[in-house]
Amino acid sequence: MPEPAPLGEFERIRRFYRPLASRTPGALDLTDDAALLSPAPGHVLVVTADALIEDVHFRAADPPDLVARKMLRVNLSDIAAMGARALGYVMTTALPRRCGEDWLERFAAGLAADQEEFSVGLFGGDSVATPGPIALSLTAFGEVPLGQAIRRNGARPGDGVYVTGTVGDGALGLLALDGRLPPGIGAADLAFLGDRYLLPRPRVAVGPVLRGVASAMLDVSDGLVADLGHIAETSGVGAEIERDRVPVSPAGRAALDRDPGLWSAVLGGGDDYELLFTAPGPVPETVAGVPVRQIGRVVAGAGVRVLDEQGRSLSVAGAGYRHF
Repeated sequence: MPEPAPLGEFERIRRFYRPLASRTPGALDLTDDAALLSPAPGHVLVVTADALIEDVHFRAADPPDLVARKMLRVNLSDIAAMGARALGYVMTTALPRRCGEDWLERFAAGLAADQEEFSVGLFGGDSVATPGPIALSLTAFGEVPLGQAIRRNGARPGDGVYVTGTVGDGALGLLALDGRLPPGIGAADLAFLGDRYLLPRPRVAVGPVLRGVASAMLDVSDGLVADLGHIAETSGVGAEIERDRVPVSPAGRAALDRDPGLWSAVLGGGDDYELLFTAPGPVPETVAGVPVRQIGRVVAGAGVRVLDEQGRSLSVAGAGYRHF
């Protein structure tokens, strides 16, 4: 029997994407070419976008549902980093013919699961074919009270430098999935690290709580040192962090015990999506149920220095992901 014809664009929309718009009335049931969106009174919109390219931002073998969830979560992380609450998103998918109905069904199921977890919905987007690798783009919308968005440019000398959760799991997770970590690390630790790479945990509950507390904030996507450098450059200051105060998970510690050279991946690898922020006053050790640790301070000057326990500067190889 001949293979059934592939689904057309509008049938894909009706079958896989229209159910994702059920919680966003402004999506107009995906029957129009645009959506309607307005923030609550006294709020402004926060808009962010990210692209994910196969074999650049995710591996070709990664499950479609986890690819979808990562795509949504990295954008929700950007919304949280401005102290905002997420409302919904639009997305564009450019898919080769090999991504058939099964792939689409799993992809949509991943989005549905995270929509339920994070209380967001689909506003619309576009779906096209491509002969090349999978290319995905998502634009997320959020809202924040007027004048209360947390930007990158507010750090001042004397502020502390803080980070949520643990750092390095994303970069170590990619190494674990590719079999590039040293032997002797337990299977449970390898699985934990791989999961942290495949499925980031955006700190959506933490970001809004830090309004009025954080002087500058972003999420750790390019790497701890590089992202702190973004804050330092935008704020016109320098920063120092103490390497031994950087929070590392037990699984990450197991990897470092096997190879201390992996500190470069922890400090410079990225893909953690923890919140990195500065604040002038003391910050609780737990915010919205998430651990927070002070790892350094903002200083006069420029650039970021990583210090050992004796206060000596350490070099960090490959400190930060670069697209170009």
